[in-house]
This record gives sequence, structure tokens and C-alpha cells, in this order.
Amino acid sequence: MNTSTSPVKGLFALLRMPYWLMTGGLSLLTAFAITKSMIVPQQMVLIFLSMAFITSAGFAINDYFDRESDAVIKPKRPIPAGALTLKQVIAISSVLFVAGLILAYSINWLSFAIIAIDALLLLFYSYLVKRKSGFAANILVGILTGTAFMYGQATVQNTITLASLSLYPIAFGTIGGNVLRDILSLDGDSKVGYPTLPQKIGSIGAAKVGALFFMLTGLLAPLPYFIGKIAKYMGFAGVTGFSIYYLPLILMWSGLLIYSALRLATSASTIQNVRKYERMVTMSMILLPLALIVEAIVGILL
Repeated sequence: MNTSTSPVKGLFALLRMPYWLMTGGLSLLTAFAITKSMIVPQQMVLIFLSMAFITSAGFAINDYFDRESDAVIKPKRPIPAGALTLKQVIAISSVLFVAGLILAYSINWLSFAIIAIDALLLLFYSYLVKRKSGFAANILVGILTGTAFMYGQATVQNTITLASLSLYPIAFGTIGGNVLRDILSLDGDSKVGYPTLPQKIGSIGAAKVGALFFMLTGLLAPLPYFIGKIAKYMGFAGVTGFSIYYLPLILMWSGLLIYSALRLATSASTIQNVRKYERMVTMSMILLPLALIVEAIVGILL
């Protein structure tokens, strides 16, 4: 059998498991950072897998709707490569959606509601939004990424407060990154008719839009620390933010984001520059989970 089209290899490609760290991982780290206490292993598994399963379900259904375009620009994807049939992809996506919803329901109703909304938005994204407006699709992906923070708090506290909402603007960086990746894939997207932002306003304009979202992320990433200080100054009781231990790594990340934004906005928007700063931002994202880990560990120890 040709290993490039084996069903097992196709399944792993369909699931996009590395993205589990971005969704399930962020949800779990947010839960630790906000509660600053240990979470029982069973609940940790539920938090991580419920969000991870919904993530993979979204990728699978997106591959189903993208099968014609993938045959042109991404022929190694599971469907055009012949690794998985359309029925198999639909079955896998359905099972993952149901499994994610069941796991979330077993946590609490608020967690289930967030996951259910994510599932609907993923279907809406794959079926309609991506084909009608690439930029709207970028925005929607950012919205979905941000729900990981709210989900993390909802799973352990059955509520959503400023603690997790102050983390939400970090998702703006996802929007900026997707805009830059649309610049890098401009030729392929043009072949299949995806109406991405670079096609509408050009690569130079799109690079500046991406830079704007990086700038917003860099400026707002420290907000979880300052939200508690602001609330205390204004006399709002019961509003807590992150500790000062969250700041060193997150300020380093903010600096890299702001630098990348300024360079994208002022330098020539060549493919080389776009690729350089897209990679810089992507690689620097490791500082976010590290900052959440430090916040959680220090909170638990102190």
C-alpha cells in the first residue's frame, strides 16, 4: 500500500493534532492560571479533550467542503490524496463533534454552551464564510480562538469574568497571522477563487491590516495583569487579575509583536518580509503558554 495515501496517515492528517495544544492546551492553562490551584486529573482530561475534539471536527468538516480547492492547491490533504473517502470524513467529523459536546456537557452547562456555539461557528465557517469573504473568515477564526480562554474559566468556575475576557484580545494575533498567510498563499487562493483580503486590497494593504492586529495584541496582552489593578483603583470588589509574575514573558511577547507590526507597516511588503515576520510572530507565541504556566505555578506555590 502507498503510505502516502494510507487511511491511518490520512486520519492523523485530518485531525491536525498539533492544534490541540492551541485550543485544548490554552483552555487547560487558562483554567490553571485563573484558579491558581490544582485540577483533578479527570477534569483536566475533560477540559483538554472536549476542546481538542471540537477542533479536529472543525478541521475535518472544513476538509470536506474544501475538497475541490484542495485538489488544486493542497493535493496531499487526505481527501484529494485518496487516503479517506467523503463518507469517512463526514463520519469522523460527526463523531468528534458529538464526543466534544458530550464531554463538555459532563463538565457543566456553560461549558456545553460554549462548545456548542463553537461547533456551529465552525460549520458556518466551512460551509459559507470561507467562500464568501476571506477576511470575515480570518475574523471568525480569531473569535473561535478566543473562546478557548472563556472555556477554560467556565470549566472550573462555571462562570465567565474579566479574568478570562481580558485574555480574549490575544486572539487578535490569530487574525493578523491568518491575513499574512493569505498573502503567502495568494497565488493558490486565486486559482480556486477564494476572496481573501490580499486579493481585494493588495498585499501591501493586507500586510498593514495584519500589522494592526499584531499591534493590538501586543498592546492588550498584558491586560490580565492590569485589569485587577484598575478594578482595585476604581473600587470594584471581587475583580481579580493576574499577578506580576505573568508580566515578564508576556511583555517580551508584546515587544516582539509590536516590533513585527511596525516593521510590516513601514518596510516593503515583499514575500520575504511577510514570511519573516509571520514566522517571528508564530515562533514567539510559545511565550503565551509559558506566561500562563508561570502564573499558574506561582499561584499554586504561593
